[in-house]
Amino acid sequence: MSFTNKQMNVADKVVPILLFLCAAVSILTTIGIVYTLFSETISFFKSVPIFDFIFGGKWSPLIEPKSFGIWPLLSGTFLITLIAILVAVPIGLASAIYLSEYAPERVRKIVKPVLEVLAGVPTIVYGYFALTFVTPLLKSIFPDMSVFNALSAGLVVGIMIIPMVSSLSEDAMSAVPKSLRHGAYALGATRFEVALKIVVPAAFSGIVSSAVLAFSRAIGETMIVSVAAGSTPNLTLNPLESIQTMTAYIVQVSLGDTPHGSVEYGTIFAVGLTLFIITFLLNILALYVARRFREEY
Repeated sequence: MSFTNKQMNVADKVVPILLFLCAAVSILTTIGIVYTLFSETISFFKSVPIFDFIFGGKWSPLIEPKSFGIWPLLSGTFLITLIAILVAVPIGLASAIYLSEYAPERVRKIVKPVLEVLAGVPTIVYGYFALTFVTPLLKSIFPDMSVFNALSAGLVVGIMIIPMVSSLSEDAMSAVPKSLRHGAYALGATRFEVALKIVVPAAFSGIVSSAVLAFSRAIGETMIVSVAAGSTPNLTLNPLESIQTMTAYIVQVSLGDTPHGSVEYGTIFAVGLTLFIITFLLNILALYVARRFREEY
């Protein structure tokens, strides 16, 4: 079937418009999200001083006496994220080095997809895995540990983001030219020395970007921390205690018991805007690192 010149001219005019509209969907969605967050947060700060929100050390907006200090939620969020990164980055990077430098092609084709299956497991499953398996296991080591705690939730969040670190780092290492490896081997370097001193530095921008993106993913995790970490906004660095993250608080208040338009309801958007700004800055950092340390071959 052939197209006439008229039909081709119409297609040339219509298709770019359709493609532009498809591309504009993400932009318009982002604008809508930012507008909603800012408009609702401004209304919230008309009732609650922004100074108390940023510098307050107690968070209890739902019970008397009410306090709106964000730091207990921030400390819980960063505690979970720190534990997750300490788990995911070493294991993910080691997996990436093995897949890139040591694994035979047949093994790589099997192991990498299996590793990435972890990314497809629903996070609610990870949450109950943390609560019913990891927590009892840890309680045998730490008898005084709370049933809901930051340690088990952080460990499982770390397991969840391992595929992100591993896959992105392995892709960055695989992009390093073979000539660099061959040159190092010709100078007498061992395979381990080539991996550690040649490949990893050459792929450094991709590795750091994967770690920053994994950090951002861990901060935004919701269901695992809601199930396993608890709902106690403690300003603590003790991973054995129950804590509450920003995402877990948003889930708690979004269940429908809080009246729409109230100050308590406005805390959802204030916390959401804080989380949005943090993840936005992390993504900018990842882009900067990728461009700053990118190697052109």
